[in-house]
Amino acid sequence: MIVIIDYQMGNLRSVQKAFERVGHAAAVTSDPAVISQASKLVLPGVGAFADAIAELERRELVEPIRSAIADNKPFFGICLGLQLLFERSTEDGEHVGLGILPGEVKKFELPSEYKVPHMGWNEVRWRSDSPLLDGVDECSHFYFVHSYYVTPAESEVVAGEADYPEPFCAAICRDNLFATQFHPEKSQSAGLQLLKNFAELG
Repeated sequence: MIVIIDYQMGNLRSVQKAFERVGHAAAVTSDPAVISQASKLVLPGVGAFADAIAELERRELVEPIRSAIADNKPFFGICLGLQLLFERSTEDGEHVGLGILPGEVKKFELPSEYKVPHMGWNEVRWRSDSPLLDGVDECSHFYFVHSYYVTPAESEVVAGEADYPEPFCAAICRDNLFATQFHPEKSQSAGLQLLKNFAELG
């Protein structure tokens, strides 16, 4: 069972519909017991890092998420769901994340000709041989909306990079854990292929 974690910080229905489009049902829940029983988990997210962590803690979802990842269940983070996996964020102060991966979340500091948030289509260069990338072109375009980006302490977890204007981490992969800064549910065929591959992991 694919479970999309509901903590009131993501476009849950669009993610659910994307899975349905590729032939897989996905349940949306904030029930820790259901999350603990899931075979695969998806953590979407839109909004502020501090608010998101507070909601995960208030709903008692932090430990089920950490346990699922530790138990090697396939896990897919999207946008803020990627950022939350790291140790800390500098968004509106310093805030502690889930601490699954070492590193932090930083704001884009860019020349004036570059707008923040980084919004729209951008090419991702893949550095991973993850099965989630089966059928996805080496340099595909995906849809981004974000003002902050992750800086992993371990370069080997970086699965994909994009430029704005310098390279930044667009996706991470480690064992059962996969997460993207872009929105696969808004990224047409390439994004849907990622979600299909995730749903069909053995």
